[in-house]
Amino acid sequence: MTTQDPISDMITRIRNASRRGHDVVSLPGSTLKESIAQVLLREGYISDYEVEELPAGKKNLNLSLSYKKGKAVIEGIERESKPSGRVYVSKDEIPMVLGGLGTAVLSTSKGLMTGKDAREEEVGGELLLKVW
Repeated sequence: MTTQDPISDMITRIRNASRRGHDVVSLPGSTLKESIAQVLLREGYISDYEVEELPAGKKNLNLSLSYKKGKAVIEGIERESKPSGRVYVSKDEIPMVLGGLGTAVLSTSKGLMTGKDAREEEVGGELLLKVW
């Protein structure tokens, strides 16, 4: 099954799995999704991820969700830029998510990075998602 917006599909799967208390969420893999998983891992929203090679050159991405005291670390995650309306921000327009408690994920000319990293590197880009 193909999806029109694979990143929204990834976000929805993560949101649903964390609300249901699942330890692992599995989804079709891609390079962009792996990069998003790396950012989520670095920021502590997931505990680990694994890329599983499938036949015919396909990949499966397995994310291990993080929990503290039985509560999901990911309280909310939402897509900002969509195929129907891309959201681009300059280095001065990068949003602070929950006053700095959350994370914005941007696709920049220097690769995928958090809003904090993008401010430090002084680059803007496409605002992909927010997580808190």
